[in-house]
Amino acid sequence: MIRLTESRSLDEGEISFSFVRASGPGGQNVNKVSTAVELRFDVRSSRALSEEEKLRLLALAGRRATSDGVLRIDARNHRTQEANRQEALRRFVELVEEALRKPVERVPTNVPPSAREKRRRKKKMQSGVKAGRAPIPEDEFEGGSAEAGG
Repeated sequence: MIRLTESRSLDEGEISFSFVRASGPGGQNVNKVSTAVELRFDVRSSRALSEEEKLRLLALAGRRATSDGVLRIDARNHRTQEANRQEALRRFVELVEEALRKPVERVPTNVPPSAREKRRRKKKMQSGVKAGRAPIPEDEFEGGSAEAGG
């Protein structure tokens, strides 16, 4: 049994592993030993997940899920088959745990009138600051015209 949460676990019989030769680290060992791991889990026929959780898992899986609802996780970073198997299993459990968490729905709130009033006052003040940056028209300029010099 694979433990997902304190109260939920998944039967290991629902998961299958296949091993293939991998490229990458391992030297000549790569040519002789099948170290890459592909974990397969049929989401749609799982008895451990509810329909809602299955949909969330398939959505989270993205390209890792086939059109038949089979989740595939490849692990080929390590030199040994067992390390890759553990890596695939760890990633699978993380993905399922995330799918089991129910998303928190946002509760819309109303903006209080005091906040609206504060925003309006702030906008009025800012517009006053910007208006004060405008150049002074020539006809309002005291001291004669700008051309008269001496």
